[in-house]
Amino acid sequence: MRHIRKTIGVAAAAAVCALTASSGTAQAQPDSLYAPSSLVLTHGWGEAAMTAVVDRAVTLNCAPAPGGSHPAPEDACAELRSVNAEFTQLSDPDPHAFCTREYNPVVMTADGVWEGRRVSWSQTFGNPCEMRASLGETAVFAF
Repeated sequence: MRHIRKTIGVAAAAAVCALTASSGTAQAQPDSLYAPSSLVLTHGWGEAAMTAVVDRAVTLNCAPAPGGSHPAPEDACAELRSVNAEFTQLSDPDPHAFCTREYNPVVMTADGVWEGRRVSWSQTFGNPCEMRASLGETAVFAF
């Protein structure tokens, strides 16, 4: 019995020493030199992002290289870089657009990470015409 306790004690002491020695020198290394930039963009019907019925969604990865299921990731990433992912700067209502007054709300959302920081944005438009008039030729939401 003493032999078993002594063996277990020696093994436990060795394990503690090994863990203590390695914990002081081991450091996590990043997988990449770039901060992640990966977003999920959605188009949905409803008055709010939380209750909207999503009918289209794409992924957009911008760092370290453009990609994802977005149809034009290079253009969308360049556009986001130009406004530092401030989605409110992408919406610019066209004062000359003529839209009906029907109420058929459309919700656009963007959620994810941009250059290592968490982002979450949504905007509700009164109808699809108002959405097109506000987002115009925006590559980010052209999906």
